[in-house]
Amino acid sequence: MTSSILVLGAGMVGTCTALHLQQRGFEVTLVDRRAPGQETSFGNAGLIQREAVEPYAFPREPGFLLNVALGRGAQVHWHARGLWQMAGSLLRYLHHSHPKRHAQATEAYSRLIAHATEEHDLLITAAAAQDLVTCEGFRFVFRSAKALDEAAQRAEDLRTRFGVRSEAENTAQLAQAEPALRASLAGAVHWLDPWAVNNPGALVQRYADLFVARGGRVLTGDAASLQAQGEGWSVMTTEGRVDAEQAVLALGPWADALIRTLGYRFPLFIKRGYHQHYHTPAQLRQPVLDAERGYVLAPMQRGLRLTTGAEFAPIDAPPTPVQLAKAEVLARELVDLGQPLPEPPWLGARPCTADMLPVMGPAPQHKGLWFNFGHAHQGFTLGPVVGRLLAEMVSAEDTLLDPAPYRPARFA
Repeated sequence: MTSSILVLGAGMVGTCTALHLQQRGFEVTLVDRRAPGQETSFGNAGLIQREAVEPYAFPREPGFLLNVALGRGAQVHWHARGLWQMAGSLLRYLHHSHPKRHAQATEAYSRLIAHATEEHDLLITAAAAQDLVTCEGFRFVFRSAKALDEAAQRAEDLRTRFGVRSEAENTAQLAQAEPALRASLAGAVHWLDPWAVNNPGALVQRYADLFVARGGRVLTGDAASLQAQGEGWSVMTTEGRVDAEQAVLALGPWADALIRTLGYRFPLFIKRGYHQHYHTPAQLRQPVLDAERGYVLAPMQRGLRLTTGAEFAPIDAPPTPVQLAKAEVLARELVDLGQPLPEPPWLGARPCTADMLPVMGPAPQHKGLWFNFGHAHQGFTLGPVVGRLLAEMVSAEDTLLDPAPYRPARFA
C-alpha cells in the first residue's frame, strides 16, 4: 500500500525532499502559500557552493564586532528588537563558534556539502535545467595583498582536508579573467567546484515541474493549519483539508514559529538579506564575492544581482536596506554597475541554528512528523542532498551518510 506524506514548504529543500520521497514510492503532496521557489530560495546569489565546507561561525575579532556595533561597513546590520529576541540563540551560536566546536561542526557539515553538486546534477539533468546552470566556479576577490595571501593559505588547507579545488590569481590574471572589474585588485581565489545558477527561483520551479510530471501534487496552503488527524496529519489548502499519514516540515525561516506551537524550543534564529538587480553595461563572467567588504555580485537573467550580508532583525520587521545602499557604493568601485531595475529591493531570511548544523530527522515528540530545516546560508546548495537524506530516513533505508549530527533530538 502506498504511504502518503505532506511536505510543507516548496523552497529548494522542500521541493527536493518531495522529489526524493516520490522516488521511493510515497504519495507526496507539496504545500506552500506561494509557488515553488518564490521565498528564500528565490533571492540568494544563485550559487551551488561545493567549496563551502565550513559553516559560517560567529565572528570573534574585536575590531569587526566593534564596527558591527557602531553600524560601520556593509557586512552586518542589526535591529535592537531582533538582537533581543535572538539573544539566547546568538549566545549559543557564539559558544558553538569556538574553534574546537566549530571544527567539529565542520566535519559534519562538510559531509553534506561533499555531495552538493553531484546530487544537483542528477536533478538538473532530469528536469532539463542545464540552461540555468554554469559550472565555471566562483571568485573571492581581494583588495589587499595581505588578505589575498591569507585566503590562499586557507584555500590550500581546505584542498588538503576536503579536496576542494581552487586557484590563486594575481592582479593581471584576475583582470584577464574578469575584464569588467575596473578597480585594480590584489587578486582572487578562484574556487573551481561551485556552480552558478542564473535564476535560482526558476531552478526550484523546474524541480517542482519534474515532481508534478512524475505524478506529484503542488497545492497552495497554510502550513500554520497543520494538525494531527487521527494517526496522521492534515493541512488546509485552497482545495480543502488534505490528509496524509506523515508530514515533513521544510519551512526554512518560518519553521520556528510552527514548531513552537507543537511545544519545541530549538535555538533557531534568522539572518535577513537583500538583493537588487542592475542594468550593468559590462557583465561579469562569474559571480564574485568582495571578500573584504561582504557582498556578492552575480550575473543573472535579469541583470547583475547585488546581494548583501546578514541583517539580524525579526522576520516580520519592515525592510531596512541599509546594507544594500552601502554595498552598492562599494560595488560601484569594482564595476560599472549601471542603474537598478525599477523595483523595490528583495528581502528574505536565512534559517539558522546555534550549532550551525541543519535540523533533519524525526520530530522527538510526534509520530509521523519529520523536520528538514535550519540550513542557514546553504539551503539552495544542500537541497538535493538533504532531501535525499531525509527521504532515506523516512523510508528506513540505508542512508547516504550518518544522520546522527543533524537529528532534532539533539535539542530535545
